[in-house]
Amino acid sequence: MTKSTSDAEEVGHEALRPNPALDGLAFLLGTWRTEGIHPDVPGKTFHGRTSFEPGFGGAFVVMRSEIDEEEVPSGIAILASDDGAGEWWMSYFDERGTSRRYVVTVLPNEIRYERLQGHFSQMFVIRAQPGQQTLVSTGRMREGDGPWRDDLSLTYRRVEHD
Repeated sequence: MTKSTSDAEEVGHEALRPNPALDGLAFLLGTWRTEGIHPDVPGKTFHGRTSFEPGFGGAFVVMRSEIDEEEVPSGIAILASDDGAGEWWMSYFDERGTSRRYVVTVLPNEIRYERLQGHFSQMFVIRAQPGQQTLVSTGRMREGDGPWRDDLSLTYRRVEHD
């Protein structure tokens, strides 16, 4: 007997449920307008949108980001957890075809993600401001063994809440 498409869509449906290990990311959920700066492009303001949504029934958080200016790529990421180890990570992919894995730290009203690699390292911190209608991010990067320097920094203003 051949399974129908509707049967295939039902595979794994029991796992499409909220992941309590991701509760600390609730302050991010929603759609945001972004505005920011990058030190490598002085005098230019970057505009865009970012959304953080429960994915796969809440098992993961999905981030989608778009920047209107071409110097910063648009991307997508999945935030996930290992509840047994008490760890989080992010798998990122962007329009350039770049994929990266970041280690994530979740604090009250704050998320940090970092990627420490020999040739190119990055770290970002996103903090909710009082009232959780604004988020502020700061980024840092390092090439090789060089010094850490500023990277993209964004301010997020809430458009809607999930």
